[in-house]
Amino acid sequence: MIHNTHFSQYIPPTLFHFVTGTFTQVAGTVAGTIAINRANANETSVITIPITVPSNSIALQGCKLQSIEVDYVVKTGEPTSLTWTLNKVTRGAEGAAATVDPVTKTDAIAAADSHAVDEHKQVITITTPEWVDNDVYYLLEISLVAGAAAHTEHFLGAVANFTFRA
Repeated sequence: MIHNTHFSQYIPPTLFHFVTGTFTQVAGTVAGTIAINRANANETSVITIPITVPSNSIALQGCKLQSIEVDYVVKTGEPTSLTWTLNKVTRGAEGAAATVDPVTKTDAIAAADSHAVDEHKQVITITTPEWVDNDVYYLLEISLVAGAAAHTEHFLGAVANFTFRA
C-alpha cells in the first residue's frame, strides 16, 4: 500500500482556460520556460485551471487534495483585482446536469497584494481537504479585473499538492 502525503502534480499554463481577453502562448521570462501572456485591455478576464489529480471510486483512495499553487507575473501596471474561487464540480448522472459548489479555502497572498507588479506564487489551501471521488473534479477560477491602467500578466503554471493512497 502506498500512503504518501507529499505528492504534487504540475499543471502547465497550456491547460488553463481563458475567457475574455487576448491570451497568447509565449516564452517565459526565464529561459526554457513557457507562459501564457494576457494582453493589456480594460476588461474582466476569467482564467480557469483544471486541477488534474487522480481520483478513485473507492473511499479513502486516490488523492486528497490539500492545496494548489499558481505561479504568475504581473508584468506592467496593476490590474484592479484578482479574485480566486475554487469550485468542486460533481458530475451528473445520465440525463442530469453537473452541480458546482464553492470550496472553503484560504489564499496565501491577500487580495490587496495579489495584483502588485511582481512575480507571485498564490497558494490556495483547502480548509477541509477531502478524498477526490471519481465523480467529482475541481476547477480553480481567477477573475482578473483590469482597469484603465496599462498592464499585462504572464501565467506560468500551477501545482496541485495532495496525499496519494493506493
